[in-house]
Amino acid sequence: MIAPGKPEPPMIDSGRYPRLSRIAFPSDLRGFDETELPAIADELRAYLIESVGKSGGHFGAGLGVIELTVALHYLYDTPGDRIVWDVGHQTYPHKILTGRRDTIHTVKQKDGVAPFPKREESEYDTFGVGHSSTSISAALGMAIAAARAGSERRMVAVIGDGAMTAGMAYEALNHAGGMDPEPNLLVVLNDNQMSISENVGGLTKMLGRMTGSRTLNALREGGKKLLGDKRTSAPARFVRRWEEHWKGMFVPSTLFEEMGFHYTGPIDGHDIGALLATLKTLKTLKGPQLLHIITTKGKGYELAEGDQIGYHAVAPFDPEKGVVAKTSAKKPTYTDIFSDWLCDMAAADDTLLGITPAMREGSGLVRFSKEYPDRYFDVGIAEQHAVTLAAGMACEGAKPVVAIYSTFLQRGYDQLVHDVAIQDLDVLFAIDRGGVVGPDGATHAGNLDLSYLRCVPNMVVMAPADENECRQMLSTGFCHPGPAAVRYPRGAGPGVAMQANLDTLPIGKAELRRKGARVALLAFGALVPAAEKVGAELGLTVVNMRFVKPLDRELILDLAKTHEGFVTLEDNVFAGGAGSGVAELLSEANVQIPILHLGLPDEFQHHASREDLLAEAGLDIDGIRASVLKRWPELHAAGNLAVRAAS
Repeated sequence: MIAPGKPEPPMIDSGRYPRLSRIAFPSDLRGFDETELPAIADELRAYLIESVGKSGGHFGAGLGVIELTVALHYLYDTPGDRIVWDVGHQTYPHKILTGRRDTIHTVKQKDGVAPFPKREESEYDTFGVGHSSTSISAALGMAIAAARAGSERRMVAVIGDGAMTAGMAYEALNHAGGMDPEPNLLVVLNDNQMSISENVGGLTKMLGRMTGSRTLNALREGGKKLLGDKRTSAPARFVRRWEEHWKGMFVPSTLFEEMGFHYTGPIDGHDIGALLATLKTLKTLKGPQLLHIITTKGKGYELAEGDQIGYHAVAPFDPEKGVVAKTSAKKPTYTDIFSDWLCDMAAADDTLLGITPAMREGSGLVRFSKEYPDRYFDVGIAEQHAVTLAAGMACEGAKPVVAIYSTFLQRGYDQLVHDVAIQDLDVLFAIDRGGVVGPDGATHAGNLDLSYLRCVPNMVVMAPADENECRQMLSTGFCHPGPAAVRYPRGAGPGVAMQANLDTLPIGKAELRRKGARVALLAFGALVPAAEKVGAELGLTVVNMRFVKPLDRELILDLAKTHEGFVTLEDNVFAGGAGSGVAELLSEANVQIPILHLGLPDEFQHHASREDLLAEAGLDIDGIRASVLKRWPELHAAGNLAVRAAS
């Protein structure tokens, strides 16, 4: 929905989009003759280019599924039939066709269209998506529940953009293909050989064998009618096995057939006629089906086809000119700082190995992958494997660095606990996008990591207040002989100059940034600069805590003797977070002192800018000041005196 007070969205130009302007929902699409679908696909592609040019957002993946999106909504009775999208950044065309055409330009903005499928936004968004490889499991669950309810609705899972590199997809395939009775489920494998970077691994090589198989499918269906059900007919079972192995010589089908799926393809995913014909046939078949389509990420926009990585997600741009790199000087982001540190430490220590779960660009490993290709490991969208791979490396004396987003480390949490921490292995986790992330919404927020890391024995957990401290903490974690994590936010820091050396910090020691009176602000990570400003205004003590685990016990207990109260500040949920650690320490020491915990609320935040979300949570300067004065109103007078004295 568009926020109250915002300008009304521009209506679609019916002159430029004569067909799309008449399609508000899929029921309107189904009113067109099939012969008009190619023209509708062309209009949809042009409209997507125009709208993302205005708003920015995920781009290349949506262009690659235009024809598929049109075909699915045309042939299936959505929303009654369920389409479950994987890797939700390919769903902008789906959103345009399902009631959000005139608001798609608000995508990722506060109160605008969500960047990923979101159940509360539309009944056509059948399953919320942010992380990859969930579609087959979700669609299978829907199919099972629908069958038990006696429903005939159909379930389609669309998976691709690298999501087939994750183990969860195969867990779902294994379950679905072995069920009796067989579930009625269609899996569409959108094979574009890309995720954000190029796909990696053996499966990618196998899927590259793209020989057509229409004749084989015809033979298979004819054989079923002639020989009967493979479950009851011995000749049918024999012929089925012979067919699987013969077919595997020509097309990448054997894996899926062995798992119990009827494989169809590969077919051209941009040939809407072929898509329609194939989908019509598959709708008549029972049991688990897998349709393999070949698509091009960025299809129809030449610049995106030529630079599929650069056009994965874009800022607003002029479609006539394409994305233009900004030439003005900018502060380095925390990702940039990690990128430079990784290469510098690799030059100093040849045991360093870098690991990423398909996030080379996002996590800052592009330079490292070029300068140290034999020490760089992209494991695909496989966070669990990435963590245990690092554990195995550490067992043999290597020094692995796992570069991973906070939200994606959640997928490897069991491995972090079981395979790294229990064995006290020497693995460094460089955790990007910690805390409030912003426009990508709840699925990409890093709001939980301090809580889920702090409770793990053997872990050292750090949160830098600035750029140079981030570099020092990375060195500290790397040199520490055990598991360590450095958690840093998205974007740039406060602008502190960085030293070129690889100095470390004493583990568990905080930094007294400002000596004040009455109340001490104990700030963690990205909130230190805001705490300093409030502390200066109100004459308070400010501590850059640096370490979430272990805490600086000595300093905390000393401050408790000389202050009337503490305020803990963190860019993390306050439930179980760093502030909870401070309270636990004081309780254990039998020290009673009033504590105000400021952190993120016990809820999943919506998509908006990082600044907006921090302000909503009361974690900007104004919010922190207001919370402190509400708890200690007498500080207001002291603050006025401090300001006058400073001036």
